Parts: sequence; structure tokens; C-alpha cells
Amino acid sequence: MKKKIALIFGITGQDGSLLARFLLKKNYLVHGVKRRSSSFNTSRIDDLYDAYYKKNKNFKLHYGDVTDSLNIITLIKKIKPHEIYNLAAQSHVKVSFETPEYTANADALGCLRILEAIRILNYQKTTKLYQASTSEMFGDAKAPQDENTPFKPNSPYAVAKLYAYWIVKSYRTAYGIFSCNGVLFNHESYARGETFVTKKIIQAAIKIKNKKQNILYLGNLNSIRDWGDARDYVESMWKILQQKKPDDYLISTGKGYTVKNFVNKVFKKIGINLIWKGKGLKEVGINKSNNKIIIKIDKEYFRPNEVNILIGNSKKSQKKLNWKPKIPFDKMIEDMILFEEKNT
Repeated sequence: MKKKIALIFGITGQDGSLLARFLLKKNYLVHGVKRRSSSFNTSRIDDLYDAYYKKNKNFKLHYGDVTDSLNIITLIKKIKPHEIYNLAAQSHVKVSFETPEYTANADALGCLRILEAIRILNYQKTTKLYQASTSEMFGDAKAPQDENTPFKPNSPYAVAKLYAYWIVKSYRTAYGIFSCNGVLFNHESYARGETFVTKKIIQAAIKIKNKKQNILYLGNLNSIRDWGDARDYVESMWKILQQKKPDDYLISTGKGYTVKNFVNKVFKKIGINLIWKGKGLKEVGINKSNNKIIIKIDKEYFRPNEVNILIGNSKKSQKKLNWKPKIPFDKMIEDMILFEEKNT
């Protein structure tokens, strides 16, 4: 039986690297697209990359960028994928306020370019598209949010992703493309990038414990997020494209935790108990054992528009995809800490 071929845009990111591993275990031929850089940007897939040079015929990398239409068309025509996963994006919410034009170009128009490539090549009947949507599109909509909750995007990132969400639906009805949105809530893993708050907290906690860092600076401690494990979430991406009809699905755990909850759990798991004193910008986290301040609030880490609470209702996905999160919140944190301790 002929192997299925998958093309992953954004393969060097957290989700791309985990999805590649998942699909290789499913016996796919996996093609990944990475941006050209003067420095190595393949750390999450170095083992797969090395295997490629050892003549692993199931995994190949290509240079490309979702901001380049010609490149996208050429790659899709050459590879002829059965499934395309668009995980490429400028995915940092706060950074999107500083680079709104680039964020729109990559996150909104990038998806459009892939859809156009499928249409132009007349691959509607042979190629399926998964578009990585985000819970940030809900903004301050009342929680819990589900597939019927009105969107209220609160950042350039969320607005760009919302454009991609709607253009996927539009091309699905207009051209019959099997295109789907996965509206994924926050998901973390050992492969999470260092600029994201969960990774930042864990790395800082370990450094503070080892006396290599004195203070961890954070923004809004009261933001509530629905955190799941990315290893569970990449499975949902695959399941979405295995359905008979294209549709959009929300992926979440249904449980919310504040950033402060996350901080407390991380520090406790590495052996530091915290005491909190003060309010607002003057709130501090104190190491109970020695009474030293190790966490402070910095207004620089607040977004221009804050999103206070995101908690998802994934009943549709649980019913239609037979998907549900398997890895608990505490286990996710433990695995992230273990990875950092081994690699610090």
C-alpha cells in the first residue's frame, strides 16, 4: 500500500517537530519546510535531520517560507502531499504588537497562499489542509469557549489567525477544498520555545535553585489559561484530517489555571515553596526557606490588550474525533522540568 505523504510548514517549531514524529510512527512520508537562516534552527528535529542524511527515506527537509507564493506552489507541486499541516506562524502574541505587518503576512496571508496553491494546482480532490488556529481568537469572550462562541480577537496575532480561520472556511465552500481549522488552546511540552512564559518560568526556576539566577520577572499573574500537552494536541491535528468531511474543531482540556498556579507548581516540584506578598506591580514571590524575593512583576511583560481567561469546551472533538487529553497538567510540567534539568 502506498505511503501517505505529509507536508508540514513550520516543522522546526514545537508542534511541527512533535507532529513529524507522530506521523513517522504512522508510517507517513514526512516533508518539512524550514526557513533559510544563517544559524542552525533545527534543534527540535536534529535527530530526524541526522537520520535524513543517513538515508532515512521517510523524512525530508526543504527550504521555504509561507510568505513566498512561488515557493509554496513549487513545493506542493513537487511533493504532491496527501495532507498539508500549516503550523508556520509568528506565534508570539506580545511580539505581534511590535511586528503587526509581518504577523499578518505570515499568519493570515500564509494560509491564503497555501489554499491558492491547492486551487491553482487543482489538488482539491487529492490534498487536505489543516490550519493551526488559536484560542487567542476568542479574546475576552465569555468562558468556557466552544465552536459557537463569537470571536473577539485582542491582538494582531489573533486577528491574523482569525483571517486564516475564515479563509479556510471560505475556500472549503467555494472550491471544495478539504480544509479544516483546529482551534487549539494553550499546549506546552519539552519542545516549547524559550520566549514563551511556561518555558521561561521552568528555566528560571531551575537556574534560581542552582543559584545561577536571582530574579524571575513576569507580567500578568492572574491570566487564566487552559493548558494541555502538545503531544496530545498533535494527535488531534491528524484526527481532524482523517474525517470523511472537513470541519472545524476546538481542542482543549476544559481546565483553567492562572499563571501564578503554574509558577507555584513549578517551584514546588523543584523543592522551593513560595510565599506571595503585595498587590499589582508590587507583588513579589518569596522563597519560604530563606525569605529572599525571587519573583517580581515587570510592566514590560504586560500586553497592550490583555486576555484574562481562556478555557475551552472540547465536547465536539471528544465525540466526533474520539479525542481527549491523556497527559495531565502536573505530568506535563514534570516532563518539562525533567527535560530542562537534563539539558541545563
